[in-house]
Amino acid sequence: QVQLVESGGGLVQAGGSLRLSCAASGRIFSINTMAWYHQAPGKQRELVASITSVGSTTYADSVKGRFTISRDDAKKTVYLQMNSLKPEDTAVYYCNAGLRGALGYRTYWGQGTQVTVSS
Repeated sequence: QVQLVESGGGLVQAGGSLRLSCAASGRIFSINTMAWYHQAPGKQRELVASITSVGSTTYADSVKGRFTISRDDAKKTVYLQMNSLKPEDTAVYYCNAGLRGALGYRTYWGQGTQVTVSS
């Protein structure tokens, strides 16, 4: 069974940094686009950043220049380096991946990791 497991969230002061990781496990044949979303209380889940299988990246305007997404295909892991964090970055961060496993091509979500930025 395919799973995505996030780690690296926590509490940080404004201006600080955190690095999120998301590792995919299970019977996986290939991974397409991997992405990070966040969801603040009372708001919809929003795309933060994505990276394709060939390394093309996209970012939400609110994080451009501060966050960097990367991936290590050998480890089936996607990362989100978050610098210059702001209180408005506070949210639950979810990993997302489109991949081909034993059940065919599907999109999977991680369980989420809390990021809290204090002012």
